[in-house]
Amino acid sequence: MKNFKKLKVWEKGMGIVVMTYQITGNLPVTERFGLVSQMNRAAVSVSSNIAEGSSRDSVKDFRHFLRIALGSCFELETQLLIVERLEFLTSPIVEGVKTELDQEQKMIMSLMNKIS
Repeated sequence: MKNFKKLKVWEKGMGIVVMTYQITGNLPVTERFGLVSQMNRAAVSVSSNIAEGSSRDSVKDFRHFLRIALGSCFELETQLLIVERLEFLTSPIVEGVKTELDQEQKMIMSLMNKIS
């Protein structure tokens, strides 16, 4: 797979980036170097690793980058749970991203199984 832009899993990841940046824009300024930075980096990491992995010549390498993308999904999900527990944002706002992340995780796992 060389054209990552044709992958639905990459496209969903890009949507998660946009949603995450919208959420982090509403977090307290005091979190700019904490949660905001980490959440934005985790979100960007998902699609970035899918794209990088798709450029690799071996299935083994592609799977490696998919595993990293999956890890970034779990990292972002954890950070969203922290945002909820600290009551920085209301749950309905965060729930939409968590739903998208759940779907993304399933899509990544499915792709990993498919290319094996």
